[in-house]
Amino acid sequence: MKRTLGGLAFILAAGCSPEKPPAQKPAPQVVVLTVAPQTIPYVITFVAQTESSRQVDIVARVSGYLDKIAYREGELVQEGQLLFVLDPKPFRAQLDAARGELRAQQARLATARANLARIKPLADMDAVSRADLDKAQGEHDSANAAVFAAQAKVREQELNLGYTTIESPVTGLASRSAQRQGAFINAQSEGAKLTYVAALDPIWVNFSVSQNQTTKLKDMIEKKQVVAPPNQEFEVEITLSDGAVYPHKGRINFADPSFSQETGSFLVRAELPNPDKALRPGMFVTARVSGATRPNAIVVPQLAVQQGSKGHVVYVVKPDNVAELRPVVVGDYQGDKDIVIVDGLKAGERVVIDGVLQVVPGKPVTIAAPAKK
Repeated sequence: MKRTLGGLAFILAAGCSPEKPPAQKPAPQVVVLTVAPQTIPYVITFVAQTESSRQVDIVARVSGYLDKIAYREGELVQEGQLLFVLDPKPFRAQLDAARGELRAQQARLATARANLARIKPLADMDAVSRADLDKAQGEHDSANAAVFAAQAKVREQELNLGYTTIESPVTGLASRSAQRQGAFINAQSEGAKLTYVAALDPIWVNFSVSQNQTTKLKDMIEKKQVVAPPNQEFEVEITLSDGAVYPHKGRINFADPSFSQETGSFLVRAELPNPDKALRPGMFVTARVSGATRPNAIVVPQLAVQQGSKGHVVYVVKPDNVAELRPVVVGDYQGDKDIVIVDGLKAGERVVIDGVLQVVPGKPVTIAAPAKK
């Protein structure tokens, strides 16, 4: 019985002993970035499309049968390279006829000139009438005019004969032939268009700028948030559909003065060198327009910014190492990993950039050194 009472007393004594408080979790370790305003490039990205800087339609200037297609369709042709040959025989015959007419008129002029040379001294001696002199002068002038017209006809026929051989006016890619060998080409119809040649170097890159983008950029420049390049010389770099960056950069050489009524945007064109012919007309690319700068910009890693119920937030570590949840206004992305903070942060503040998920608002944190790369 004593043993039983003693055991009960031990149990009661043990149950009444004070419990040990649970161990407090250590403050999470985080990596911070001290905010330091800096001048960064201001880059605007557009969806763009390439265009030949000089696309020329190859059109027959005279009618005739197509004797020869002298190029390989789709190949790169050089300026002055032969493309098409029309049957030249009818035009040679017409040229020969025009030259014959010229010789006849030249003979007539020679006769009229000789006749005038004989009559003129006789008229000075009153041996012939004034009317005879006027007639001889008229025949001479008429024959001279006929020679002039015949010479023009010869030149016209020489041109027509020259038009039977059609050469490329530019160096570029030649499209397929719209007509086949042996077909009759009517120079006055739509069938006179034989093909086209598209120059590749340089090449144009076209993109559209919306009214909202224009207004936003103008407003940022007025507020000194963005500084435009000297003389508005913006530089254009393009990225291909596979993500590769095109090695050659260009500059804007044209901007449409008016907005499109259909799209509310205006066309901007850049010219880029294309020495390797890597770019072809009609390709979709991404155009990055640079040259402007954003002074006093605050940039943080994208991973530091969280999406809250009321917008974007970051964790700011106060001087006492307590974390504060701070709403911010974000701007454009900077590179692949950073983002611009337009409002909400100021110089000297510490922003959590690593270990964000462990932070509790209003609780202390431990500042850790960033991991070595």
